[in-house]
Amino acid sequence: MAGGLFAISKKWFWEIGGYDEGLDVWGGEQYESSFKIWQCGGQLKDAPCSRVGHIYRKFNPFGGFSFGDYMTRNHKRVAEVWMDEYKEFIYKRSPHYRKTDAGNLTKQLEIRKKLNCKSFKWFMENVAFDLPKYYPPIPLPPYASGEIRSMTAPLCVDTKHGSEHASFGLDQCLSDHKGIGGEQEFEISWRQDIRPKNREMCFDVPKNGKRAPVVLFSCHGFKGNQHFMYNIVRFAFI
Repeated sequence: MAGGLFAISKKWFWEIGGYDEGLDVWGGEQYESSFKIWQCGGQLKDAPCSRVGHIYRKFNPFGGFSFGDYMTRNHKRVAEVWMDEYKEFIYKRSPHYRKTDAGNLTKQLEIRKKLNCKSFKWFMENVAFDLPKYYPPIPLPPYASGEIRSMTAPLCVDTKHGSEHASFGLDQCLSDHKGIGGEQEFEISWRQDIRPKNREMCFDVPKNGKRAPVVLFSCHGFKGNQHFMYNIVRFAFI
């Protein structure tokens, strides 16, 4: 749920504490509001045909102020107040969150206690029960990893540490020629996309057609033009 794009009773909004005043700038309020509403006795309902106008400012309204890494701090505040033992999944994914100072949480914890809100385990079992299927708390290991070698020539796919939209092709295999540079270690993730090892860039086919180019693009996790399957008969990706 977007943190500023929803309709709610004004009376109940303030009964559940409004927005956490400790959240800086933006980011995290969507999670805080969602968890709070569900865990404290409310419900969220989609209105498919609704329309919301969002006008972006042309300038930074915060002037020269620096809030530091406010996004990490915001997310940790929400995790510490609402996620109970499930917050450990966040810290395992992003260890630096554990050392981040979330600020004073007394007011938010008192609101949760006063409203007798349910546990995050209840939320996961009754509201977001299908979430782990699409977004595992801990990333699953890749199906396979290694170089992608041509069957007809001593060449390997090399993405050369390219950035988004970068095209790539075949080059001498690093495993055959020590000392040359390149990027030839890849993983087939559990989402069935192909990505350079330790990078969130995926092989992407932006156009239709038999000879459509393959480029690097940020991994989106929705298969589509980043969905690759390995054909064990042809020893090829399709």
